[in-house]
Amino acid sequence: MTYEMGVVVAERRLEAVAGDGTRASVVIRVGTPHPDPLSRNGDWCCPHQVVGLGDEAVSASFGVDSLQALLLGVYALRLGLAARAEEAGVELDWLGVPELGLTVVPPEFVPPGFVPPGFVPPSA
Repeated sequence: MTYEMGVVVAERRLEAVAGDGTRASVVIRVGTPHPDPLSRNGDWCCPHQVVGLGDEAVSASFGVDSLQALLLGVYALRLGLAARAEEAGVELDWLGVPELGLTVVPPEFVPPGFVPPGFVPPSA
């Protein structure tokens, strides 16, 4: 089933790196979570799409509220990107960050002194 993207609320540009070093752009998009019109329980839907790595159909993830639908959408994108990259024989890259920066590590699991790549502390 395909879904309507609606308003894009988040987008990330990745690079697909082939074995010979050539690079191509891949874009992931997340649409605005909205109530699922087919749900009888008030569930929510979050559309998402990958452009530049095969099938560009809009998919969706569902949750009991907008936040769960959004988080499951990001999770589905991360898993889907890994499978698509393997199938296409490319490596995906976003600033050299593991898992394309699509996994958030809670502070209690961050090693002391860790500074995320690209982090610029605010000036005093």
